[in-house]
Amino acid sequence: MNETIQKNLNYKKYVVDSKLQYFKPHASKIEKTFAEEISSSLNNDSKFITPKFFYDKKGSDLFEKICTLPEYYPTRTEIEILKNLQADLPSFIDESFRLVELGSGASVKTRLILDVFTKIQQSTEYFPIDISEILTESSEQLLRDYDSLHITGIIDTYEGGLEFLKNYDEKKNLILFLGSSFGNFSPVDGKNFLQKINSTMKSDDLFLIGLDLVKDSKVLESAYDDSQGITAQFNLNVLSRINDELDADFDLNNFSHHSIYNEEDQRIEMYLKSLVNQSVIISKSNLSLNLEKNELIHTEHSHKYTLDQIRTLLTSTGFKINHIWLDDNSFFSLTLASKN
Repeated sequence: MNETIQKNLNYKKYVVDSKLQYFKPHASKIEKTFAEEISSSLNNDSKFITPKFFYDKKGSDLFEKICTLPEYYPTRTEIEILKNLQADLPSFIDESFRLVELGSGASVKTRLILDVFTKIQQSTEYFPIDISEILTESSEQLLRDYDSLHITGIIDTYEGGLEFLKNYDEKKNLILFLGSSFGNFSPVDGKNFLQKINSTMKSDDLFLIGLDLVKDSKVLESAYDDSQGITAQFNLNVLSRINDELDADFDLNNFSHHSIYNEEDQRIEMYLKSLVNQSVIISKSNLSLNLEKNELIHTEHSHKYTLDQIRTLLTSTGFKINHIWLDDNSFFSLTLASKN
């Protein structure tokens, strides 16, 4: 990378060894702190907590458990599709491609794509983009398992990482956005995010995105309200996190997990429901919170799509669809697209 570009983009380079390096902004953009965001979102008339706050250590562990539940189809279904597309992917990529991933993954899903790359390339470059420094740990594990792998991590927001990559070099990229994370965006924010990805892509780049499909409401509702109550624990854990980190006094016994499928808006809606009239103090947010019985705190939307909507969404944000892969039940989709 041109050192002038690196300096202009305000990133510092850290070299761990000959196969692992990462870039990190010199001074992060001023982001609202956890305390400020919670103060703002719970002060709203329609109270909400942003889903990114689910993922402290305990929240991440609970989500790993959710992924193995019989009711939770997205993870195993996407893995099934990835195994099937392994045979097709070499017709779209060659030895000149780099693998880029939004959200650093050392999981089976990333490896299924890396397996394709390492079979057709003598040396494979992998660029995980993640706001969390955990990507350095997951990268070290991948390097132990893949001899020909070289990793350049970008510790930044997705948007920042993509902008950095745009100016990095002329190498072609396959950009992955796996899981059903895109479904958490509102329709407007989702379109803006896709346009951002498209604007940072070179003409030969490819984009592979996972999108969950509209299906029977019973399948959807049980996936987000499982019989073992793990999703409920995951949802309630965000209150434990606020208690621990922001010196709050939420009584988790006064809340329940509430999840519904909104057919009109094609989305799962997840809430924390107040079971009683109650007051909560969040000391580090300087907030005194009053909740009425049955009042809802919104924690997540998970939008679902039809194939026609996926085609419209991607073409309207500047993409050309190369291929769509589905599982046998048409529960989930992986779409490969290029810049139009």
